[in-house]
Amino acid sequence: MLNIADNPVKVPGKDFKRPLEALNFFMADMQAGIGPFLGIFLLAHQWKSGAIGTVMTLGGIAGVLVTVPAGALIDQTKRKKLYVIIPGICTVLASAVILFSQQFWVVGISQVATAIAGAAIVPAVMGITLGMVGQKGFNRQNGRNQAWNHAGNLVGAGLSGFLGMKFGMPAIFYLSALFGVFSIISVSMIPSSAIDDRASRGMKDDDTTSNASSFKALLECKPLLLLAAALACFHLGNGAMLPLYGLGAATKGTGSAEIFVAMTIVIAQLVMIGASLIAMRMVDKNGYWLVLLLSFLALPLRGIIAASMNYHLGLYPVQALDGIGAGLQSVAVPGLVAHILNGTGRINVGQGAVMTVQGIGAALSPAIGGWLAQSTGYHSAFIVLGSFAVISVAIWVYYYRTLRTACDQGDDQ
Repeated sequence: MLNIADNPVKVPGKDFKRPLEALNFFMADMQAGIGPFLGIFLLAHQWKSGAIGTVMTLGGIAGVLVTVPAGALIDQTKRKKLYVIIPGICTVLASAVILFSQQFWVVGISQVATAIAGAAIVPAVMGITLGMVGQKGFNRQNGRNQAWNHAGNLVGAGLSGFLGMKFGMPAIFYLSALFGVFSIISVSMIPSSAIDDRASRGMKDDDTTSNASSFKALLECKPLLLLAAALACFHLGNGAMLPLYGLGAATKGTGSAEIFVAMTIVIAQLVMIGASLIAMRMVDKNGYWLVLLLSFLALPLRGIIAASMNYHLGLYPVQALDGIGAGLQSVAVPGLVAHILNGTGRINVGQGAVMTVQGIGAALSPAIGGWLAQSTGYHSAFIVLGSFAVISVAIWVYYYRTLRTACDQGDDQ
């Protein structure tokens, strides 16, 4: 079978990296939509922090429930681009509904629809990338994808803050819709013939069978389970940090809430661009273990700084640490899952399974953080949220031998 990672002449996938990277740039704002600004928007409509956290959790739970089925469908389908196009349309429509009504269940349903769409987009893009460049080229291309994705978040956040201040919150909705349209155009520029369906699901070149491993193989893969557990604990603390930090600043009257939230995103995304490129090189040289350990260590320190410094001074170190943790993980997590499951034919299901477990943590985080902030104050909430990642570090260090072997990149084929 043709090695799509090493043949630039015969394989069309290598000619369409620019549309793939453009897709990652524009899908960033489409995925996030008004997410980081939602708390500020609802706060202005007389919502309390507990209710805001709860409605965000509803969306997170919905996303968790569909990630594994979405991954399974993406493994099976030969129309992977549709899993970007259709969710893109749904995300734009679901976000727009909030403009017309801020009733609890209207907002809740909107967040559920947005989360379901987002759950399909991420593994779809991972599958498209793997199908275009193969296992050997995946780490480097995914690193570039993530750098473009963070750049898209950076530009989207900056524009959202400016447009929100200049024209009001509705402008942020329109910007998200525009990025959604550009995402659909970008993925449409990648021909289906550029995507090797066997490679996209993790079938090896020398495997002459067409059958994938059973789903039981995922449950029996100890390194995959440990990775999922560590990520779940990390996201249980990390998921609420950004929206809660924005809410805390808004309650203290730090000036324009839109600009403050935009600044939190811009700072983090600037750092994420560099962190994703550094992670790509670290993985090539040392494997995945150290990259993920460093990402886990960033959250406890972030929680301490968020709790101990005022919002003006703390903004920069708090969000820089967010950029380090998220930037390193954006490259290391999908790369490690693809590496561990190489040859099983279940890579996208595996990606979905890991997203499901870490999504459980991320889904519960806003509700925990919101109610903690409402009952004990924002400073205590930041400390508690940051402490969850200590469990992630403990898992990663205690099972060093098992994980270190699995995290060595080796020669993927």
